[in-house]
Amino acid sequence: MLITINIPPITYFLGISALMFLVGFIGVTLRKNTIVIFMSIELMFNAANLVFVTFASYYNQVNGQLFVLFVMAVAAADAAVGLALVVSIYRSRKSIDIDHVSEMKG
Repeated sequence: MLITINIPPITYFLGISALMFLVGFIGVTLRKNTIVIFMSIELMFNAANLVFVTFASYYNQVNGQLFVLFVMAVAAADAAVGLALVVSIYRSRKSIDIDHVSEMKG
């Protein structure tokens, strides 16, 4: 007996990726909480990773999947540095609101 797997079309994955990127972009532009902004940036990174993996699978290439590893490494470094900045700002200001951080100029 032959088992067949129905793979959804590439447009489904690209649509999900576009929706993920849009939600992340809206989160970055509208939110004031620093942690939510970093989570939205990570969501945008994951949307880009989904596109890379989708096209790598579609064209039977490994390059897209290797690029995803590099993007994940950058995202991990971004999260580590961002969290360190958030902790430092919270210690000095007792708040992680973006409006309070912008007052630190000069």
